[in-house]
Amino acid sequence: MTKYEELQEYLEGNQSTWLITGVAGFIGSNLLEELLILNQKVVGLDNFDTGYQHNIDQAIEDAATVTGKDIGQLKQNFTFIEGDIRELEDCQQAVNGADYVLHQAALGSVPRSIEDPINTNRANIDGFLNMLVASRDAKVNRFVYAASSSTYGDHPDLPKVEDKIGNPLSPYAVTKVVNELYASVFAKTYDFKTIGLRYFNIFGKRQNPNGAYAAVIPKWVSAILGKEDVFINGDGETSRDFCYIKNTVQINLLSATIDNDDAIDQVYNVALHDRTSLNQLYKMIEDKLIERVNGLIEKDPIYRDFRAGDVRHSLADISKATELLGYEPDYKIGQGLDEAMDWYIADLKK
Repeated sequence: MTKYEELQEYLEGNQSTWLITGVAGFIGSNLLEELLILNQKVVGLDNFDTGYQHNIDQAIEDAATVTGKDIGQLKQNFTFIEGDIRELEDCQQAVNGADYVLHQAALGSVPRSIEDPINTNRANIDGFLNMLVASRDAKVNRFVYAASSSTYGDHPDLPKVEDKIGNPLSPYAVTKVVNELYASVFAKTYDFKTIGLRYFNIFGKRQNPNGAYAAVIPKWVSAILGKEDVFINGDGETSRDFCYIKNTVQINLLSATIDNDDAIDQVYNVALHDRTSLNQLYKMIEDKLIERVNGLIEKDPIYRDFRAGDVRHSLADISKATELLGYEPDYKIGQGLDEAMDWYIADLKK
């Protein structure tokens, strides 16, 4: 039995209260689904800037399908607060009574931050500090937050190791560096227990395919299904460490509950230690969709200029997370894409 399987078994019989910020978003709603499956009480905070009510509804519905419970039963374990992390009072209300905080709320996207650094700073730094203060004052057991692989900046080494970072390449990356600095200061100054998770390229169900800042996988899936052109920035040999959402859920819950002093007040890579080029990714997605959908045929992507603020290659060393947290990613990219394709096809037909 893996560390995570042991944790799942434990949580099913021991109920705690979890706060998820950004609960209406992609990662937040997947955390909500898993915690409801495990019979936990969940408080969700979101202002719907980038999240959606239908993500929350689907998370509850999917949890009901897995558990066989009535949706009404699951809703009894969920409290939603429409609020903003930029408002300290909203943070204080949400964190009241919480045992664990999973802080996912942020304004993501490198391009968005380049276009609008002020609002990125307000959400990702001011909002982060509000959540730290509110959680410290509420004496939560653990504060787990979404960090980012963008923190590595221009550091050339591969794979990326947690203690070697470079200069940030975007306003978004700056905010994520500051998050880690604040968390470290709170750990040292207030003995406040935090863990940061440097997400690499997370993908899976409920990831929004629309908008200028959509992540590459859902954006390409939507375009291929719609028989539209797919654009690749650069020559397609840019590579990333793509990580399926269920691996991300696993490490969040492990981080919140780990009983190991050496593991606390640390940052961890969340990835697979597996590099995939954009050309390889496009071919994988196209092949999987052609297998599943009649009428689709192979079509070459269109190449255009590299995007400002992007790094050329990204690959994570996950040995620290494996050793200290017991993180064992169950899903390789192919397995994750299989599940994700089925979900996207069903969702985009609605």
